[in-house]
Amino acid sequence: MAKITFIGAGSFGFTRNLVRDVLTFPTTTDAHICLMDINPERLAFSERAVRKIVAAGDYPATVTATLNRAEALEGADAVLCTILNGSVQVWRHDIEIPKSFGVDTNVGDTRSVSGIFRALRTIPVMLDICRDIERYCPKAILLNYTNPMAMLCRAMQRETSVQVSGLCHSVQGTAEMLAKWIGAPMEEVDFVSAGINHQAWYVKFLWKGEDAYPLIRAAVEKPEIYEEEVVRNEMFKHLDYYVTESSGHNSEYNPWFRKRPDLIEKYCTHGTGWNPGVYAQVLEWYLAAEKNWQEEITKWLDDPDAVQLERGHEYAASIINAYLGGDPFEFNGNVPNTGLIPNLPTGACVEVPVLANRRGFNPMYVGNLPPQLAALNNQSIAVEEMAVEAAITGDPRLVFHAVAYDPLTAAVLSLQEIKEMVDAMLLKNADYLPTFKGLSVNA
Repeated sequence: MAKITFIGAGSFGFTRNLVRDVLTFPTTTDAHICLMDINPERLAFSERAVRKIVAAGDYPATVTATLNRAEALEGADAVLCTILNGSVQVWRHDIEIPKSFGVDTNVGDTRSVSGIFRALRTIPVMLDICRDIERYCPKAILLNYTNPMAMLCRAMQRETSVQVSGLCHSVQGTAEMLAKWIGAPMEEVDFVSAGINHQAWYVKFLWKGEDAYPLIRAAVEKPEIYEEEVVRNEMFKHLDYYVTESSGHNSEYNPWFRKRPDLIEKYCTHGTGWNPGVYAQVLEWYLAAEKNWQEEITKWLDDPDAVQLERGHEYAASIINAYLGGDPFEFNGNVPNTGLIPNLPTGACVEVPVLANRRGFNPMYVGNLPPQLAALNNQSIAVEEMAVEAAITGDPRLVFHAVAYDPLTAAVLSLQEIKEMVDAMLLKNADYLPTFKGLSVNA
């Protein structure tokens, strides 16, 4: 019987869907599903949901729930992590403080100022989890869903011996979107995606073995398709390759779209995606979700027809199945750059094709990215490397340097303004920065 542990199991949607997927494989249909969270109320709801799925599928799996991380990890074969360190009331300052200085972001969980500070809060917790994995289940694989993906994975891969990869559904989700735009069935599509998380590129996109980029270029000229992903379609038209993550996110990762109100209005406010010009709407949605989570979960638990047993499109269950001896599985994962993309820095966390099997994660060589893509990736990696080093060493000066080279921030603020902004954010995050000995850039 395999043991699969969920850390941050109170993340109801992720836990429910990933457990559903895990139970569809013969290697894990009788697994011990162990749920762990620090919030007993959320944990109890997730346990009820998982038991409902097990009963609906008449699976021979067992389910336990605990507040004790050591107990949850003891003897685990695979660990899935979906934690959040700090509530929406903490995260909102990652957006609102930069906004008061003129840096306009909206999603704020992966990159730019907000992503850096989420990393500073989360890296110490992730390293603690990894040290427990080293102690209680050293052969387990760790699959991380927590953002900011690249910075968290870089810290864990650099500082621990845990075999960890980060997973993001943007690669398969965008591939499905592009296939739909050109009328291609997904079973006839092949692609190679490589770069860094949320800023990887389809260096190949094939339909029936033929280059499909001419069809994609024609598709994005249609107004209804262009409006779906304005930022990404603009990036594609000018950089020649399609990026994996949504327009809302990518508008924050470069200097081109959010540095002036007129540009935000032109590129970031309209369309059917994240609607990335209206932070107030995003915040309202998150606050409502945080306030009403019990109501939504209870509605699902009380609905006799809520459970759908068909496997979803997340990678985690297929990876675990491969590690436990099932069919090998290829996915796009976040791994150390061991020469996989030579024109990105050695050791940096890159997102490339990976083969999962009983040996674990086997990343594949991609080769050099086109120079215009590598340039943007390298700028993001430089910021991420400084942020990770800052989190590990507790050096506030490095936080300042990381933010100073963030493309969006640098497009808007002077160095002195960046210093003042970083000092304000360090003070606001003081309770979540245990590694920091001082909370000023000049400390």
